[in-house]
Amino acid sequence: MNSVTTIRKPIRRALVSVYDKTNLMELGQALHSAGIEILSTGSTAKTLAAAGIPVLPVEEYTGFPEMMGGRVKTLHPRIHGGILADQDNPEHLAAIASQDIAPFDLIIINLYPFAQTIASTEDFAECIEQIDIGGPSMLRGAAKNHGSVAVISNPSQYQGLFTALGQGGFTIEERTKLAMETFRCTAEYDLAIATWLGERTGTSDQWRGQIWQRIAGLRYGENPHQSASVYKTSGATISGIAGAKQLHGKEMSFNNYTDADAALRAAYDHAQPCVAIIKHANPCGIAIGDDIAAAHIKAHECDPVSAFGGVVAANRKVTQAMAAKLSEIFTEVVVAPDFEQEALDILMKKPSIRILTIEGYVIPQLEHRPISGGALFQDSDLIDAAGDSSDAWKQVCGKPVSAQVLEDLKFAWRAVRAVKSNAILLAHQGASVGVGMGQVNRVDSARLAVSRAGERAKGSVASSDAFFPFADGLQILIDAGVSAVVQPGGSVRDEEVIAAAEAAGISMFFTGTRHFSHA
Repeated sequence: MNSVTTIRKPIRRALVSVYDKTNLMELGQALHSAGIEILSTGSTAKTLAAAGIPVLPVEEYTGFPEMMGGRVKTLHPRIHGGILADQDNPEHLAAIASQDIAPFDLIIINLYPFAQTIASTEDFAECIEQIDIGGPSMLRGAAKNHGSVAVISNPSQYQGLFTALGQGGFTIEERTKLAMETFRCTAEYDLAIATWLGERTGTSDQWRGQIWQRIAGLRYGENPHQSASVYKTSGATISGIAGAKQLHGKEMSFNNYTDADAALRAAYDHAQPCVAIIKHANPCGIAIGDDIAAAHIKAHECDPVSAFGGVVAANRKVTQAMAAKLSEIFTEVVVAPDFEQEALDILMKKPSIRILTIEGYVIPQLEHRPISGGALFQDSDLIDAAGDSSDAWKQVCGKPVSAQVLEDLKFAWRAVRAVKSNAILLAHQGASVGVGMGQVNRVDSARLAVSRAGERAKGSVASSDAFFPFADGLQILIDAGVSAVVQPGGSVRDEEVIAAAEAAGISMFFTGTRHFSHA
């Protein structure tokens, strides 16, 4: 190793100004015990002084009082000159010496809690006051000058500081890492402000930014030759699959994450107890029931062959009864808001199954997809749009349907959203019985749904995520014995499609809303 990189730069003088006073006493005592001169501001200085730790208030050092409720206190040449002076540059040292400025070796700053403030109040003035100015300026200055100055931007870094004090200071490599972490800190802070102001001014769609923080590396991506990692959205206020807690089983894979995310969304599209079984981002079974165990049985019966090795999501606590049935089936992942202890006892007997809990899952309101050279953003396809209410549907042919058939149509319309286009879903008594997905024409999707349903197609209802461009796809459903159909309508050949349904004596409803899912 290059000896230059292992040289430790002694710390003689530090500036401490922290909003978050976690472990501040321990910090102050460690600095004092190491013989370090401490300069500090406002409440930080008062807290340290009250604990008997010698501290020089910044206003005494600068000779300039704190102003405007603290807006101006560290924005002074005696502070920034000491932070920015390159201590290996004789001209810099001469310049600060001529102004009676002493250099700093350590800057410890954490920022006003802007993100927490905007999450807790709508008071514009209060939020504005939580935009830190001096703090980011000092952090950025110290990070820029990390060749001379070590910078601490988070209390979580104190333990590393204590270790460095015991070793005689930080190496250049350690200071470089601290600088990188600091720039990430200030970037996230500025992003939160810019995003908030964009929302306040109605211009958020003109500029978007996001920071992701790495959770873990994955064995590989979709295929073994692809490297991959999983990240969480920094500052996220909703619970998603990236924040799920794994209780048991092998490490999650790239495909496990994508399928579990799709399964959660499919299950949480429904208010009733619901289970969704996903394979390769498509459902091989979705069902609702009086309880979660009944919903699981019905979902599995849709396509037991495809459910082998699937990902299961439940929108209710997994009970012992559900776990007993689930344990009979090879399952990659099961994710739910909670598990009964008896359910965990059953499932944990299988060493490989990944058991995840997720608290407070909320369907995101916005989604984005990378494209070459950029990204696409759109409002999430929420199934509660105006056209999704059966009260807004238009019955275009057939006799009035029974209450049970209408409930099945409503379930089928909700469930088809989770199916990749072109999508056809057959349902009976609150459960999918046949699913046709991802085909390049609606005829093939209809054939696939009917083929998987078999005899269960007779008397079932069907949903289509988009209109039938011709009557041929509908005719396949009619020939299989479907009793009613719900679809968006809107084709130039709607009359032809309606005529086919009318001739077959089935009821058909137009929603006026479609639910394509291409990704």
